Amino acid sequence: MLSSDKFAVKEQVKFLKNHKTYDIFDPETKKQIGTAEEAISGIVKMLRWVVDAKFMGTKIEVREFPDKALVFTISRGAYFFRSRVEVKDANGDLIGYFKSKLFSFSGGFHVYDKADKHFADIKGNFTGFKYRVLTPDHKVELGKVSKEWGGMMKELFTSADSYIVDVADDLKEQPIAKMLVLAACLATDMIFKSEQKGGIGLGDIG
Repeated sequence: MLSSDKFAVKEQVKFLKNHKTYDIFDPETKKQIGTAEEAISGIVKMLRWVVDAKFMGTKIEVREFPDKALVFTISRGAYFFRSRVEVKDANGDLIGYFKSKLFSFSGGFHVYDKADKHFADIKGNFTGFKYRVLTPDHKVELGKVSKEWGGMMKELFTSADSYIVDVADDLKEQPIAKMLVLAACLATDMIFKSEQKGGIGLGDIG
């Protein structure tokens, strides 16, 4: 899956769902290459009907398709003011983490590698789902997410919860960096947007 440099991510539509599942495609070949699904217990799924999701932890498993081999996981514990989201490889080793901005009107989060080095920031419009993953000085683009597609991709993916993830050319041979960029994009939709419902904004980030 990580041999691709661009990913089309489409949410599976489920009736009365309380957890998220996404299919991941290669936009060039139109073939499915992976999945991203919340791996939570039945009890947590039931509690989500009555308890705010931010008061319970969650874990997302990103797997290859069709063999279902684990690629990486995204996890977050319960939080009140500032969440920490960890990204681990298939062996369970930490490769990086995200922290939401504290007391930020516009919201957003920072990306760190496993050595606590500030790896990237997210800049853009989350409500319109068009934003960029930038180096901390905001001078180099590491990746971007957009819903503005054309041609066949526009016809295939029309859901409001579908998007394209582009990874910068400089990261083509860096699987860990690529995982962090893809994980940041998935975490935005699957975790941080739920924080918006709890009062933490994810609007324009300056």
